[in-house]
Formats: sequence, structure tokens, C-alpha cells
Amino acid sequence: MPFHAITPERCAEKIRDAGRIAVLSGAGMSTAAGVPDFRGPNGLYVTRRYDPEAVFDISGFNRDPEPFFGFSRDFLAVLDSIKPTFTHRFLAALEAAGHEVAIITQNIDGLHQRAGSRHVYPMHGDYQSAHCRRCGQEYVGPDAAQMIMDNAIPTCPECGAVVKPDVVFFGENVRHLDTAYDLVARSDILLVLGSSLTVYPAAALPEQATGDVVIVNQGDIGIRPYGSMYLADANLDEFFNGVAEALGMTELFA
Repeated sequence: MPFHAITPERCAEKIRDAGRIAVLSGAGMSTAAGVPDFRGPNGLYVTRRYDPEAVFDISGFNRDPEPFFGFSRDFLAVLDSIKPTFTHRFLAALEAAGHEVAIITQNIDGLHQRAGSRHVYPMHGDYQSAHCRRCGQEYVGPDAAQMIMDNAIPTCPECGAVVKPDVVFFGENVRHLDTAYDLVARSDILLVLGSSLTVYPAAALPEQATGDVVIVNQGDIGIRPYGSMYLADANLDEFFNGVAEALGMTELFA
């Protein structure tokens, strides 16, 4: 059975009728904003010659955290010059307009929060907060990022131990998984945006949906269609510009 095709106008109807909206956002949301694909030909792994096993493996971090912090300074410098996309801002505008919107993201860039979304659940963590690995002292917001930018290896002023951003490494459990399953199960519509649904456990989230699933992504999808599952092989911003127009929300982005 093929995916059902969907237009922006039909997607707008489904959003208008939905009480609860769940969103799963993947790497395509970030690359659309200009964040380089880590593993792509222009990604930070390649252009900066970072070994992903050394950078994001927890056992490697425990042995020597410096490669991770070198990568992080490059990554944060890229983020400093990048703004949320139209689609990021559209999701925040939906929430501001009174819709119940919960965003489950595979991305670590914090762009949903910067766009104004309040209910964001980063499965792989992000740089919005950091914790001392010994005493547990928490550092949040700009302070967490500034510690990385100012120090080869940031350490806790309280006890001198390494401060690790709350980014999920290989060898660590993803975050918010039970919450994500519950949010998807209770939603009237699940929007899967910029994800090929090939990385688990996030790829299993559509299985929890009891309402419609709308996937907007360019390229192949890693799951077979079932139930009320719709697909738009489309540019995210172009598609959601059409959705916003159909909902009469374009004046919010003037």
C-alpha cells in the first residue's frame, strides 16, 4: 500500500480540526536552516575531520573529552549565525494561536526553542543546559554555551570536575522516550518533519499514533505506510507556507 498524498490545503484542514498536535522533527529541519549535516559531504565530521566515535561516544568522552568540546565550539559557532526557518516559526505560531503543540525533536540545535516553541522534548538532548559530572551543578541557557566557548574543557567552579552539556552520546539512553510515546498516542495528528524515519527509537513513534500521520520530507522513508498515513515529498518551508496561507496565518510572518 503506498502512502496517501497530501497537499498543504488538506494538511491545513487536518491541523484546523486537531485538538492535540504532536511533531517529530528530524535532521531535515536543521539542514533547511543551514546547519550542516554532520555526516554529509559538507558536514562537520568531514570538513573538520572529526571522528564521530571519538566525539559522541561516552566511553571516548570519559577518556578524553577534548575532541567533543572542539567539535562543540565549531557547532555552536555555526549555530550563532543561523536562524530558525519558516517551519520552526510556523510551529511556534500554531502554539501561540492556541493549538496544543508538542515537539519531539531528534536535533540538538535548540532552534525550536529559539523560534518560540515552549513544549519541546529533545530526544538527543541539546546545548541548552549542562551538568557537572561530579556534584551535579546545573548550568542553563547562554551560560552553558559560554562555558564551552571560553574553555578547552569546561570545569565546574564548585568542584573542578568536567561540565558536560546535556547532549546524548552513543552509549547513553535517549531522553523523553516515554513522554514521546504518550504524546504521540494522545495526539489527533502527528507531523513528521524532515525525518526519513530510519533512526530508532524515533522511527517507531508513528506506530503509537491513533490519529493521522503526515510526513513532510524530501527523499525515501524508512517505514512502510499503514493506517491514516500521508506523505508530501516536498520542501518544508514551501509546504508550510502553503499550510499557513490556507489557515490564514501568513500575516503573522510579514
